[in-house]
Amino acid sequence: MFTGLIEEVGAVLRRSGADLAIMAEVVLEDLKPGDSIAIDGACLTVTAINDRGFAVQASPETLARTTLSRLKAGDAVNLERAMQSGARFGGHFVLGHVDGVGRVDAVQDQGEFSMWRFQAPPEVACYLIPKGSVAVDGISLTVVDPDKDTFGVVAIPTTLRQTTLSAKRRGDRVNLEADVLGKHIHHYMKGIGGGGGVTMDFLARHGFA
Repeated sequence: MFTGLIEEVGAVLRRSGADLAIMAEVVLEDLKPGDSIAIDGACLTVTAINDRGFAVQASPETLARTTLSRLKAGDAVNLERAMQSGARFGGHFVLGHVDGVGRVDAVQDQGEFSMWRFQAPPEVACYLIPKGSVAVDGISLTVVDPDKDTFGVVAIPTTLRQTTLSAKRRGDRVNLEADVLGKHIHHYMKGIGGGGGVTMDFLARHGFA
């Protein structure tokens, strides 16, 4: 599990099929083979480490459902190690299970800040709510004005400096993960009554109507 607070921007050293080698520094501290690490929001398992970086393998499913299949040598990537028990918890619960690939739709400067709007596929858009959480390339952000298949976020200067977001342009693809709590609640409520959704009778019996 991750928090969506990016620890370092690394760089792709090479990619060959399922194998990815990533140059990094900060995340190498206490990292070992078998550990989980998020690369642009996708949770992968470390297979090897040296003093310059680490290696991972991406399954065919991961390559098909994320932007990792498009990575090439020199590309910058957001990196985050799995959260530690007992550590401070910022951001939001991020599993590293990418729900879908979206695109940058528009960017508008707002002084030091910037408003970003993204197109989201249906499997992500259905979970987005105002002031809810979303992970964009592994970055924990707050949803602004979701509307059918698009949503916005406001990026602060620190986010732009410490992640790959500032290098994105209109049309660029991004990995999206909706808030896991919202996904579970959504599916639970849909399943009440044998798939019939939440009924007025159910709400009345539980004091909501």
